[in-house]
Amino acid sequence: MAGLQGLLQEIRALEERVSEEVAREAEDFGYTLRNGRGVFEKEIIARHRELATRLSRYLADSSLLAAVTAPLVYSLIVPLVLLDVCVVIYQLLCFPVYRVPMVKRSDYIMLDRHRLKYLNIIERTHCMFCSYATGLIAYVQEVAARTEQYWCPIKHAQRLKNTHSRYYKFLPYGNAEGYAADLEKLRREFSDL
Repeated sequence: MAGLQGLLQEIRALEERVSEEVAREAEDFGYTLRNGRGVFEKEIIARHRELATRLSRYLADSSLLAAVTAPLVYSLIVPLVLLDVCVVIYQLLCFPVYRVPMVKRSDYIMLDRHRLKYLNIIERTHCMFCSYATGLIAYVQEVAARTEQYWCPIKHAQRLKNTHSRYYKFLPYGNAEGYAADLEKLRREFSDL
């Protein structure tokens, strides 16, 4: 287990380096964070507006297939909003019963790209849709991860392509004694949050 803990520490250090690099990008592109919003200097905003693709040019350059499939893409908003509502209700009703810490939705769903002045109205709409969809899926994954930690904190026998934030705490597949001995402790092990 010491090997796994060491790897997790290395991952956290790398994540911190990535955060520092993202902060350096903010400097490179001339914005600062104020009250959680990226704010550009006036000269940069003016330059962004100059670089925006005019709506007429954007539409002229779009393919017919893009126009035909766009309504299909945007129709996903209905099941996404339904999923969002269901997961919020699920978490509000169930997590307190099992004393599982709540997932803060706003930590996952970020809607800010639509403020970029180098995007036209269609590109801004695309960015809002994608930000909502990917943020929602990340939020749902974290709710599911905490649920899984409570109900079945056992690693899979097969290697997963992607693991969620709680998976490293789970018991090894086949560890029957550990499951019997540690299940209740694992159900309460949210001290890292």
